Amino acid sequence: MPDSNAATDLDTAALPLLVEPDGRAITDLITDRRAELRASLAERGALLFRGFDVGGVDGFDAVVRALSGEPLLYTERSSPRSTIKGRVYTSTDYPPDEEIFLHNENSYQAAWPLTLFFYCVEPPTSLGATPLADVREVYRFIDPQVRAEFEARGWMLVRNFHADFGAAWQDTFNTTSRDEVEAYCARSGITCQWQGKDGLRTRAVRQAVHYRPGSDVPRWFNHMAFFHVTTLPADLSEGLRSMFAPDDLPTNTFYGDGAEIPADVLDHVRGAYRAATTRFDYHRDDVLVVDNMTAAHGREPFTGPRKIAVAMAEPHGSK
Repeated sequence: MPDSNAATDLDTAALPLLVEPDGRAITDLITDRRAELRASLAERGALLFRGFDVGGVDGFDAVVRALSGEPLLYTERSSPRSTIKGRVYTSTDYPPDEEIFLHNENSYQAAWPLTLFFYCVEPPTSLGATPLADVREVYRFIDPQVRAEFEARGWMLVRNFHADFGAAWQDTFNTTSRDEVEAYCARSGITCQWQGKDGLRTRAVRQAVHYRPGSDVPRWFNHMAFFHVTTLPADLSEGLRSMFAPDDLPTNTFYGDGAEIPADVLDHVRGAYRAATTRFDYHRDDVLVVDNMTAAHGREPFTGPRKIAVAMAEPHGSK
């Protein structure tokens, strides 16, 4: 649920920076002010275009292209999404009563998008925000000793694709070829091990702290807390742990050397995200643009129809 202490208004200090109409169409405004808007996005962490006639999904796609160029394909999936049109997707298709914890998109991969786009096609009746947290602030809120431990050891994501439970590796890697999966893993710093008839276990060790291109300010940029089994709702976490050993869970995280992360460390890190969180309520036709290496995002539970389209752009890193 949202933190009651999180900022809720679109003031000059909190995320996101509000951009309103000035008589120009949204794509014309972006074209004319592109350098300024991109600089603000990198520094502030998020922009909210509000009050524009976006023009539906096609107009949203045009916004993405005007600000950031060609949208990206969604690869190495960790959550269910549906394609709306082209490279525009639904937001994560989780039940409306579930919170999605704050994270930086694809930070568990060897490459990730620098820019994320969210388009409010239909606002929820209540809650349903995309909360944001400046990961420079998250870094500062985390105890230096905790940070140093992760900076020295990294963090490890273990994923298990069971033949009869949870996400299928074929959907995650967009292929039915084991050879293609192995090739992808080899170039992406992932070790993979086939399990039984059609199961797969992958392990990837990643850095916990990164620097955005052009900046020397450290950022807490990872999925360590997001993918840890204890971040799930208590009943779901307990149910999974009763079914699987720690190494066999659909997803779980460890220190980079494979050691378990203490519960108090996880609580502390989750608290740092909460302390940095800000939120706003969606209006129809809102376009939220997030700098993925400056702001983490999540999703509140919600009531009502909530339909948010998403797109990603500007790949960073290598595969």
